[in-house]
Amino acid sequence: MNDKIKILLIDDDYALRTACAAFLSDAGYLVHSGKNPQEGLKLMRDTGFDIAITDYRMPGMNGIEFMRELQKSSPQTDVIMITGYGTIEHAVEAMRLGAYDYLQKPFEPGQLLETVNKLVTHRRQLGKSGDSEFRFQFEDETVSIIAKSRVMQDVFRLVEKVAPTDSTVLILGESGTGKESIARALHALSLRKNQPFLVMDCGSLVESLFESELFGHVKGSFTGAVATKHGAFELADGGTFFFDEIGNISLNIQAKILRAIQEKEIRRIGSTETIHVDVRVIAATNLDLVKAVEQGDFREDLYYRLSVIPVHLPSLRERREDIPLLLHYFVQKNNLRRQKKPIQSIDDDALSALLKYDWPGNIRELQNVVERAAIIEDTSTIRLSSLPPSLHQTTDDPRQPTLLSMVELEKQHIARTLQHTHRNISQAAKLLGIDRKTLYDKIRRYHLD
Repeated sequence: MNDKIKILLIDDDYALRTACAAFLSDAGYLVHSGKNPQEGLKLMRDTGFDIAITDYRMPGMNGIEFMRELQKSSPQTDVIMITGYGTIEHAVEAMRLGAYDYLQKPFEPGQLLETVNKLVTHRRQLGKSGDSEFRFQFEDETVSIIAKSRVMQDVFRLVEKVAPTDSTVLILGESGTGKESIARALHALSLRKNQPFLVMDCGSLVESLFESELFGHVKGSFTGAVATKHGAFELADGGTFFFDEIGNISLNIQAKILRAIQEKEIRRIGSTETIHVDVRVIAATNLDLVKAVEQGDFREDLYYRLSVIPVHLPSLRERREDIPLLLHYFVQKNNLRRQKKPIQSIDDDALSALLKYDWPGNIRELQNVVERAAIIEDTSTIRLSSLPPSLHQTTDDPRQPTLLSMVELEKQHIARTLQHTHRNISQAAKLLGIDRKTLYDKIRRYHLD
């Protein structure tokens, strides 16, 4: 049960740290420990953890400061605070900032284990697990992609398999589904991870500038070319080049990109010299390239060259089971800005609107909606009034909204799905992105049977 749960334990007391680490390890958890927050943050960047247990008083950085730094890079990591000296004000502050619980010294190892076990149960009820957070290091920053749906888990597994190769990858999906994040993951998990990662937004430049930006030019090759310029493709040599929205480029530029990929060489504008480049190409688009090929707007040979490995990213409305988890993630991130009054719940009217909405802007839109609510909302609860008008649902129900925890959020979502499928377990499990056994477990846990 605990073999996927990774725990980070930070305490400058060697005896306490060693005893607690051994006790938790014996209980089946994967435990890494460090003697100070700086060591803990490095371990977090290198490894990633589900739970962090930290003392409050330590040299250099106290537990609250460590917790804030942790929340910036890993909002999915839950924190248990250890306090001493007979005071609870530090514990209260930690809880206000989002810590799950606290322990006062002295305590028995069994008390720590009981608290950790309760937290693990809480995480599973929320759908949080090691599998629901796809983590990688990109340019010294920890990046998380949050999803528990089966379709996104399949994407994660495909990325892990494809990343170490040099195959070209075509990422397909609507705007806001996270195509650039997947491209960054492919680079970060590849053998080129320490080499450049360059991005070209194919919709942001006019064609007359696009070729120069991509391949460079020599001095005097056109009006305004006052010096020789290295192109982005050349600068990416040894690394990865990401064409974002590649469906927007002209047929003329498409031909030159195809040559660069196939021959591994380019020419600057105005030059006869060929330059060898070793670049892995990843491309993304929200357009139907097959249709574009049929209409003569995209080269068929380039399409097949790019789509050696196609990766399809589903829209958010196709994986609604991820919405509660994403809500929790974005709320935690925005709570860093609301330290005096963090968001602690979502009322039922707001939750209903968030779950029913079709999210044409996908994850990017959801992130913006939560950020807007965190700025506008004066209370510790996200209400319908703090959501954009486009999400408001008319209702004749005169009841006052009740407050829902994230656990209740999942319970209601499962109940609605079962009702929608007329309690067809196989169909409901497929819609929720979980297997039948997991769904049966949740039905029993939430007394939905």
